[in-house]
Amino acid sequence: MALIPVHFEYRTGLRPDEATGQDRRVLFSAVRLLGSWDAAGRYRDSDWSPVTMTRFVADDGGEAWRATVALDDADRGRAFRWTVRGDPKDGRIDVPALPTEVRDTRRSVRYREFTLWRADQIERYHLTAMRRLGANKVYTGDPETDNSGPGIRFACWAPNARCVEVVRGHRDSGYIHADGRGIDGRPYRMVRDCDGMWTTDSSIEPDMADFAAWRHVPYMFRVTRKDGSVRYRTDLFSRCQIGRGSKNPDDPVSTWDGTRDDVDGTLSCSVVVDPEQIVAQFDEGVWPETDWTKPTEFWASEFDPDRPVPSRVEDLVIYEMHVAALGFGRLDPRTGEPDPGTLKDAIDRLEYLVDLGITCIELLPMNEYEGNAAWGYGSSHFLAIEFAGGGRDQMKYFVRECHRRGIAVILDVVYNHYIHEAERAQWVYDSPDHLDNIWYWYEGRPEDYVDYQRVALYGEGDRPASGHGGYIDNLSTGYAPRFHEETVRQLFISSAAMLVTEFHIDGFRVDQTTSIHAYPVLHANGRPADGAKAFGVKFLREWCATLRLIRPSVMLMAEDHSGWAAVTEPVDQGGLGFDAAWYADFYHHLIGDGTTDQSKARLLHTAGLGGDGPLAMGAFAGALSAAATGCVVYHESHDEAGNGEGTARTIVTAVNHAPLVGETRRWAEARCRVVAAVSILSPGTPMFFMGEEVGAAQPYRYDDFLWHREDLDSLRAGVGKNLFTFHQALIRLRRESDALRSRTIDLVHAHDANRVIAFRRWAGNDQGLVLASLNNRPFPNGYTVHSAGLPDGPWREALNSDAAPFGGAGIGNAAPVTASGGAISPILPACGVVVLRWGETDP
Repeated sequence: MALIPVHFEYRTGLRPDEATGQDRRVLFSAVRLLGSWDAAGRYRDSDWSPVTMTRFVADDGGEAWRATVALDDADRGRAFRWTVRGDPKDGRIDVPALPTEVRDTRRSVRYREFTLWRADQIERYHLTAMRRLGANKVYTGDPETDNSGPGIRFACWAPNARCVEVVRGHRDSGYIHADGRGIDGRPYRMVRDCDGMWTTDSSIEPDMADFAAWRHVPYMFRVTRKDGSVRYRTDLFSRCQIGRGSKNPDDPVSTWDGTRDDVDGTLSCSVVVDPEQIVAQFDEGVWPETDWTKPTEFWASEFDPDRPVPSRVEDLVIYEMHVAALGFGRLDPRTGEPDPGTLKDAIDRLEYLVDLGITCIELLPMNEYEGNAAWGYGSSHFLAIEFAGGGRDQMKYFVRECHRRGIAVILDVVYNHYIHEAERAQWVYDSPDHLDNIWYWYEGRPEDYVDYQRVALYGEGDRPASGHGGYIDNLSTGYAPRFHEETVRQLFISSAAMLVTEFHIDGFRVDQTTSIHAYPVLHANGRPADGAKAFGVKFLREWCATLRLIRPSVMLMAEDHSGWAAVTEPVDQGGLGFDAAWYADFYHHLIGDGTTDQSKARLLHTAGLGGDGPLAMGAFAGALSAAATGCVVYHESHDEAGNGEGTARTIVTAVNHAPLVGETRRWAEARCRVVAAVSILSPGTPMFFMGEEVGAAQPYRYDDFLWHREDLDSLRAGVGKNLFTFHQALIRLRRESDALRSRTIDLVHAHDANRVIAFRRWAGNDQGLVLASLNNRPFPNGYTVHSAGLPDGPWREALNSDAAPFGGAGIGNAAPVTASGGAISPILPACGVVVLRWGETDP
């Protein structure tokens, strides 16, 4: 029989790790191709035969594997399937290496499909697109041996465009106007392939032969759209956006000063950067930099063996940090207004945080966002780090300095929508037609929605917009991404892969995953968008599976409010693949200032209103137990520190907004110590927002946070000293105890009238008992609780929130407390927490 050779390539987009010496493989020690054919090349639907793939370095410099299979010519025109399995370098054997599921909402199988049609056809799979799209190095020879240096390849996905070209901008202004003003030189031609990818070719444009000549060059894509209109678009896979201001130069009332420092980065030119270079010493006032070091040299001193970085979610005590809200007291010399914080400011906070004892920093989103001072929950360029916040090199310095101190770094990422003003980013990128709006999910046809009267979210101001009814709302501030498009998913996947491999980020918190898999509805009428939900599930599984393949220890957390158990179940068991999910109900039960839901305990809010009435300790007990099921819990987050309706900082809620002076402050701090302890000693992974440790009281809102920054160092040295000392002791206790880091919990006692709750934690022989009271009076003669799980013998007081160093009255248990027959009676202070540990003697 005649045979047709077909070539298969598996491209990772990940560069070989120069630090591994002779073994330059990134992910795998071996890779195997499997497909719907037998050993003779004939089609076979089952029992696929493996074919060993050969490693090579692709023309983008990334690790790749290939194999050739000869298929029966008689099967020409038949659809074949194939997949890849590999043996990762970490010792795992025969794991699925192709995380992308088929484009069918009814199936979750993972394979590729192609039609056999000619000899020597090439079938490729890209694990990531981080070196496929954007401005990247390209090699004409073997990247490992070719000394001639790489060229540059620009690549842009624009399947509806008539023509796409690269244009250069000026470094000083960093902006190209809608009418083309600001272009430096002539346009460069790009060539379209069958997938709608437009790329440059050095054989057509010789200037593309030298990557070095393009370093730090601003550029945009000039897109001739489907209707013939010309638009200037940023590179959505850009690794840097040059703007660091907040102005739109094309706004008729703009006061833009003509420099890159004043233009909004989401609108500015993209910039060519070399990901294999890291600035040797960063100076925020100097760009472009000229002094560089190699990643292998930069990361060589990343870790201190005496300060190991945690790699399990259970071992984290998370400090939620907003970089732009740092930099207390600093003003912009040009405007006299508050100057947003940068990653340099975050680095300057690290010794303070080492003293505090936290083990992880979670940064609010740092992908390129609108303006220069925002929360970041609206990204435009997912491979770029917000330039106004310090940019890509400062992020690497920040991560390295954290790791040197034994602190993990989690990054908040937003995939449920894009920025609102996305005209130069995702919105109508290559066609003005709604059906062809490639980055956004759209259902039906525009004529289906001529008469609907809902307000459009994009492009039409505040007027109802004909045709917008087909977009998908998901309780975010924008329309849902088109998750059924592989390139759309790859934007988010490649961003995360880049952050893990190039920036050494330890994990992610994905914003509002419920907006991706549960909330989508049609914009026109609110009808459930089941297709969008199903592909949202597929995207989240692919995202988690890809990251687990690249780094098995990556820590993945979802802000998910669905209560769906699959969120934290492994992908291979049908789950989404996250390690933990944010548990908002824990906050509403424990604090409760942001809800009027009477089914929630609302403990602190109710206690802060005053009086001695009962508190719903029994209702909270259920939330406390549920925290053991893979949850991140918190007594304060960025959402509830004054931005959400009815919310305030914890110390303010603790006394119902009364002035924090004298006895009122003493009661406020005592209640703050209780809720902090219950959260941090719970079976969930604890987190709190920056400033909680010193009693920050100013409201934290998305639109005016710069005007409400607080001097945390001064608070620590002054009125917040006792709270800081308490948080130090509390965190140290959790870190030192296997029991308190475990997921185990036994609800020993909950009494609404007495306002007391008690729970036991254990791991092996390590036993801890936490008793928390929001009663306004102490129990000086002891408070008895019963549990069959309490071992007999002495229990030593390991922590008492009423101790004098914490600002308390010193009511507690100086001597060990003896348990007998499952009963124990420790002294409890008013509004206090006592932690007992079993079998320990006084230190």
